[in-house]
Amino acid sequence: SRKVLDDLDDVVYIKVYLEGKLPAGFLRMHDAVEELLDEFRIRSHGKVEYEFVNLYDEGNAGISRQMVQQLYDQGLQPTNLQVREKDGSQSRKIIFPGAIISYRGSDVAVNLLKNNPVLNYEVNLNNSIQSLEFEFINMIRNLSSKAVEKVAFLEGQGELDRYRTGDITSGLANYYQVDRGSIGGMYGSLDKYEAVIIAKPTRPFEEADKFVIDQYIMNGGKVLWLIDEVSVSMDSLYLGRTFAVYAPLNIEDQLFRYGVRINPDLVKDIQCHVIPVSKGSVGGQASFQLSPWFYFPVIAPSPYSTITRNLNPVLVRFGSVIDTVGENPGMHKSVLLSTSPYSMQVSVPTEISLGETDASPLKEDFKSSGLILGVLMEGSFQSDFSNRPVPTGVVSDGEIRVRTESEPTKMIVISDGDVIRNDVRQTGNGPEIGELGVDRYTSQVFGNKDLVLNAMNYLTGQSGLMELRGREFRLRLLDKKRLLDEGLKWKLLNTLLPVLLVILFGLAYNYGRRIRYAGKDRGIGPEPVSGYHEALPKDQGT
Repeated sequence: SRKVLDDLDDVVYIKVYLEGKLPAGFLRMHDAVEELLDEFRIRSHGKVEYEFVNLYDEGNAGISRQMVQQLYDQGLQPTNLQVREKDGSQSRKIIFPGAIISYRGSDVAVNLLKNNPVLNYEVNLNNSIQSLEFEFINMIRNLSSKAVEKVAFLEGQGELDRYRTGDITSGLANYYQVDRGSIGGMYGSLDKYEAVIIAKPTRPFEEADKFVIDQYIMNGGKVLWLIDEVSVSMDSLYLGRTFAVYAPLNIEDQLFRYGVRINPDLVKDIQCHVIPVSKGSVGGQASFQLSPWFYFPVIAPSPYSTITRNLNPVLVRFGSVIDTVGENPGMHKSVLLSTSPYSMQVSVPTEISLGETDASPLKEDFKSSGLILGVLMEGSFQSDFSNRPVPTGVVSDGEIRVRTESEPTKMIVISDGDVIRNDVRQTGNGPEIGELGVDRYTSQVFGNKDLVLNAMNYLTGQSGLMELRGREFRLRLLDKKRLLDEGLKWKLLNTLLPVLLVILFGLAYNYGRRIRYAGKDRGIGPEPVSGYHEALPKDQGT
């Protein structure tokens, strides 16, 4: 934060839409924002200026539709509040708990409220307050950055298209220039990118493209691998049953040389998400019920990595087990995603049926724990093309020099390509891109988007930003059951005890004074000066 503020070349102007009659929680957020921006202003020597905007001024009880649409178009998300008026009545108001940051003619919106439907009000508010510094510094850094790094989505092997990765692309665009394209065997075509994303390929890689990726890594390139080694058709599944089959991509030997192996299996976990399943018909219409689906594990991210610390649970769809292999002393491996203590592996090929939702899980079947689904590897990697000729089809403008050992670099392997996929809905105006990590059936917000953003920030060397995001301030919430059972006792104790202590102190103080001066009242002490009254002038009295 200090580095970003010290490097500012111009004034950053921030409008914060948290002013007026607000509930206590939002007033606390208001004070936290004001305190933080004051620190920013002092550190930047006045280059950070801010104001709080009240959308409901004294002369206008409502907010105009034009203003609502304007703020919404700028990227601020509204929320509804119930506000108690002076006469005791309650009214609903729309507020935009966010800010607009302006720098050199560019405006960007920052939404300050983290609203996860599965978390209660206090936790959501606490998460919002503890992320304030990251949200502001991140956007100020993006606006004031003099150089924009480049990242790329690889295409050509049936990867997820620009619609299925549309939401994460928008998120990455806040940090990087995001490109898409195929390699086409062009040697050195990836060298201009800080990192590349391989998002759920479905067709085998050509040897020429593998060589280009390999040499990119050998020259210090970073890769986020999101790989499905098992193919499952959800369309066929919703008809009742389908088959899961092994679908190799011709990169298994390459990943093995780098230090991991994705097994041809599927993971089932009792800690899982739900899917809609038809449970008969009512009035001639199919009746759907949300049922646990063990093939969709809900993963609690590792608290020991800055990439996954403080993230919401991550949703995995048809993931496979990752084994770490090799004894490379120059490499360090960290587990990012792993299953709960109640999970199991299913070998493929296998039949998958919606009828599995009717069966109760047996504890003796789900006895595996900590099956790895995501791993970070850091260090020097060995080339998959050591002692091998350059593959046919590699195109180069000059001499090709094969490196057999990489510079220190990083890569992340996740055994589920759907981690990065958002829903797409076809409308009359074209495809509508859903928000990554938000389930359309339960409205639950998963940590998939933050996981990918964190992974890319980590791979590209934004370690300071990652540490800032990973900070944690614990909220010590009251025990609501004890509050109901013992609330009156503690209220009386905290109200009456201080008063009683003051009274007791006063009584003790007066008693001590009486004891101290009791001797003087009995005539003990020095004799009064004789003739004192007579010595005073008459006009001064006694």
